[in-house]
Amino acid sequence: MSVFARLDPELAEALSAFPEEFLLDLRDIPFARRRMTILREALAGFMPPLPSDVAITDEFAPNSFDGTPVRVRLYRPIEVSGTLPALLWIHGGGYVMGTPEMNDPQCAEFARSLPALVASVDYRLAPEHPYPVPLEDCYATLRWMFERAEQLGVDRERIAIGGASAGGGLAAGLALLARDRGEVPVRFQLLIYPMLDDRNETPSSYEITDRRLIWTREWNFVGWRAYLGREPGGPDVPAYAVPARAENLAGLPPAYVMVGTADLFRDEDIAYAQRLMQAGVPTELHVFAGAFHGFDAFAPSAWVSQRANAEVLAVLKRALTG
Repeated sequence: MSVFARLDPELAEALSAFPEEFLLDLRDIPFARRRMTILREALAGFMPPLPSDVAITDEFAPNSFDGTPVRVRLYRPIEVSGTLPALLWIHGGGYVMGTPEMNDPQCAEFARSLPALVASVDYRLAPEHPYPVPLEDCYATLRWMFERAEQLGVDRERIAIGGASAGGGLAAGLALLARDRGEVPVRFQLLIYPMLDDRNETPSSYEITDRRLIWTREWNFVGWRAYLGREPGGPDVPAYAVPARAENLAGLPPAYVMVGTADLFRDEDIAYAQRLMQAGVPTELHVFAGAFHGFDAFAPSAWVSQRANAEVLAVLKRALTG
């Protein structure tokens, strides 16, 4: 049975209605970025307005790595007083695309519903800025949040990190880096269909080749090549860049891993979640049947997307308030 025959019916309908001219094409990364911006602006008129009870502001975190400040987009619930938990959010885009603004609705909803201060990192993108620059931008933001907790109204003991796709891969790498540097305690890691393994050796990495399924084997090679600054799959790749290569996962914060059965990352995400469990890390894994990469953002009204988004919110709320 083909991948398309196994898709959730609502998701399959959403895919069939999507214009082919807007399908992802990473053969020209600058052009792909411009087209993503155009698509986001075109869809903005069909999106509900951002909640009026969440303040959105931009600040800059200092970066000891190379001195380049990192823009941080903050989402704060207006009507909630007192010290809040915090979520450091990392957007997706294959390490080569994306901005915090693309996740404005999601981050604002996190801030209002948890409630929490949400900080979305405008990390620098590959190939112009390969590893370790994007990860160090994320770490600089995490350290800034921790050191400025009192001014930000944040509880230092309740800081979670999370992201989707490449952002999930960066969140996993950030969890490893924070553990080993020992400067900032991380309460929880939320890994939404994370991009974890540059080797592209799993069955699902060979299975997902059609551009209609959003993220393909071809684009995965492009993303990893840009991020690593060399051909992926070779020897001596740092585990902070490719978390699936980490030998020791013990001592990492509790994790929630989510992926769909029609996602290229299915097998590497399942394997990483299993390894977390085997290392004694409290871990939940949810594999959504018939879901492709980015399904929850691509078709938010589908039942499986609503279920996934509700579960993510619930696990975050429990992690940060429990």
